[in-house]
Amino acid sequence: MHHIAPYDLLSIGETAARAGVSVPALRYYEERRLIRAIREPGGRRMFPRHVLRRLAVIAAGQRVGMSLEQIGVALSGLPEDRAPNQREWRAMSERWAQLLASRIRELEVLQSDLDGCIGCGCLSLGRCTLFNPGDEAQHEGPGSRWLRRAVGSRRAASAQAHEE
Repeated sequence: MHHIAPYDLLSIGETAARAGVSVPALRYYEERRLIRAIREPGGRRMFPRHVLRRLAVIAAGQRVGMSLEQIGVALSGLPEDRAPNQREWRAMSERWAQLLASRIRELEVLQSDLDGCIGCGCLSLGRCTLFNPGDEAQHEGPGSRWLRRAVGSRRAASAQAHEE
């Protein structure tokens, strides 16, 4: 592979190959405004080399279960026309650290609920968080009861931390 200067533009195929993603994924990320291509007069997409860093952030976020919306919010604080400087990366990483810590707490709550079910062996209807006779959970709002409880425990932990 030839040497790429920092300001060279990469074709969509080169960018996909370097980032380890598919060409359709790049098009989708561009559509979602996570990355931006420069269009040549014929309409051909060309990507500045610094887009590779944004793609690495997208891949890292997806690996830990973040939505593209959450990743987009994080990327919105970074410049689109150049590689971020150290201060800009630090600011983004601090926001992500908070989001990831929250996500870890949610996963820990879900894990303990799953461990309880596995330990029980019978999904005891008297204490099982999945059991929902008569669809009583409809009054708790939409979504998974486990997820709502995890989010609720995260809010309680956050409020307790602010009180201390």
